Amino acid sequence: MRHSRTLVVTAALGMALAGLGAVPAAAATPTAATPATPATGHYTAGAKHTAANDRAFYDAVMKSVAKKRAANPLAAAVTVTYGTANAPSFRSQISQAAQIWNSSVQNVRLAESSSGADFEYYEGNDPQNGSYASTDGHGSGYIFLDYGQNQQYYSVRVVAHETGHVLGLPDHYSGPCSELMSGGGPGTSCRNAYPNSTEKSRVNSLWRNGLASAFKPAA
Repeated sequence: MRHSRTLVVTAALGMALAGLGAVPAAAATPTAATPATPATGHYTAGAKHTAANDRAFYDAVMKSVAKKRAANPLAAAVTVTYGTANAPSFRSQISQAAQIWNSSVQNVRLAESSSGADFEYYEGNDPQNGSYASTDGHGSGYIFLDYGQNQQYYSVRVVAHETGHVLGLPDHYSGPCSELMSGGGPGTSCRNAYPNSTEKSRVNSLWRNGLASAFKPAA
């Protein structure tokens, strides 16, 4: 999986934000407006993984947190909704990934929505980029799940990793299998799909107060 094109859930809720079954013959093409200058992150290390892209992602997440908290400051948790209509082959993995995150953190919740979701999952073939999350930081983004990569790596981990970008986590490929955001770094045998204690703490901190100090770009 490539180091995921970093998807950012932007605050105004404007984001168009399975053992793997048989691969559909035709790949779905994202219909959400593709960012002109996307901040990106892939499941495995790629040429587009840079500190600048990570920084753009963090900034957009911070804005998202601030706006959502301002809209409902007394909410126990910020709810982020997602759509699966464009990724039917991965509905099981997406559901499992959402359950993993919902059981791991307290200050943000993931919930499926049939319409008006904050972001969408898409599926298709993209051997050059693999699976990724993408955003322009202005409310337009999606998670793309690549067929080949999800057959090569443990699919639930791929989805949970990409969703981790939505929640504010950067890639850290040099980490061990126990670190979800190490992505494909530990190799195809890694089947851990859960964030570790540090990753949980970072997500809870970000969605609690939106402080930029809660995150530091990976080296």
